[in-house]
Amino acid sequence: MTYKETLDYLFNKLPMFSHIGAAALKVDLTNTILLCEALGNPHKDFKSIHVAGTNGKGSTSHSLAAILQTGGYKTGLYTSPHLVDFRERIKVNGVWCDEQFVIDFTQSIIPLIEKIAPSFFEITVAMAFSYFAEQKVDIAVIEVGLGGRLDSTNIITPKLSIITNIGLDHVNILGNTLEEIAYEKAGIIKPNIPVVIGEALPNTKPVFIDKANKENSPISFAQEARHVVDFTTEPHLLTIEVASHNKDEHETYHLDLPGLYQVKNLLTIIEAASQLNQLGFNLSKETIKKGLSNVKHLTGLHGRWELIGKEPTTIVDVAHNEDGIKQLVAQLELCPYTHLHIVIGMAKDKDINSVLALLPKQAVYYFTKAQIPRALDEQSLQTLSNDFGLNGSCHTTVHQALQAAKDHAHKDDMILVCGSVFVVGEILYP
Repeated sequence: MTYKETLDYLFNKLPMFSHIGAAALKVDLTNTILLCEALGNPHKDFKSIHVAGTNGKGSTSHSLAAILQTGGYKTGLYTSPHLVDFRERIKVNGVWCDEQFVIDFTQSIIPLIEKIAPSFFEITVAMAFSYFAEQKVDIAVIEVGLGGRLDSTNIITPKLSIITNIGLDHVNILGNTLEEIAYEKAGIIKPNIPVVIGEALPNTKPVFIDKANKENSPISFAQEARHVVDFTTEPHLLTIEVASHNKDEHETYHLDLPGLYQVKNLLTIIEAASQLNQLGFNLSKETIKKGLSNVKHLTGLHGRWELIGKEPTTIVDVAHNEDGIKQLVAQLELCPYTHLHIVIGMAKDKDINSVLALLPKQAVYYFTKAQIPRALDEQSLQTLSNDFGLNGSCHTTVHQALQAAKDHAHKDDMILVCGSVFVVGEILYP
């Protein structure tokens, strides 16, 4: 098979969450265990860090990978979904895995695929673990796909577990309350393995503490160790001053990920680096700062409050749920512009009303859809949006929507593209 033929097989033969939603999920770890056993359990051949959370897990995973790379560690990074190419999911020191590896791995595993009928995600997890073992990485940062307890990545025994935060997303799968969702994400907490909690709420903190106590896992809460003193934001840069609670220590960090929500992520990342140092890693303050200022360059992370055009200022952001949009709206309040234009498309299985209720009514909207089966059609999105006082026009493709926004915007205006990872992916990689 060619690379294209291999991807066609993976995308079309296997149930894929980004295409069909919950129907693609397998509700236990059996297939992943069988796949990895057939491959010689590659996940046992390298050290790992496991990252879960409703929002921020992608940014946190990439930031930690950048820090580890800066510290001289050969670093694997597994994330999902991809924006343009499947190989984005599996990187070593920021470099996508080889096309030939994807081809050879898939061909070798086809007999087992035909036998056990795994999902697309189960195969990609096994593929990533095999690649990291083959590449002999020093450490791999593994981002949870969805939830935690039953996620395919949860067969690893990491050196450190991280849960960034808990919000209402994927409620049809993970539960209708924050406590239920926290329980699912707390499922990555392993016996005697330290866990960092990024943002704990009064009703989720006891869930984490209970699970950590049951597993005899040391638990630390990032917000209890440090706090943000001040920050300034620019189109390409976020500068944050952080103080320690326990000692008179102030540090200033310059992040090349300028989204306001990185303020919360930073505390999680710093605490995670501190825990890694206690585990024997060597990540100096200089290494941490240098890594955080070069995340995009070192890991190829895109779509986080990313400036893609000027006059008018044009931003893309993958925010797609209530908590993510709250942060986006807070960022907009800090931005200078005359008129705001929002290009938006969403998936059918999201809590769309909660998102629409938060969006600014004074903006002009360009309703569209990504080219995936899960996407809500633009007319339906417009109808729902009208109920919340959000008005605008419909466009069949993301690029048509963006072009319409550019045609109507003046040079002092702002265009924001948001609502779906897949919408942003189509903008960044036409």
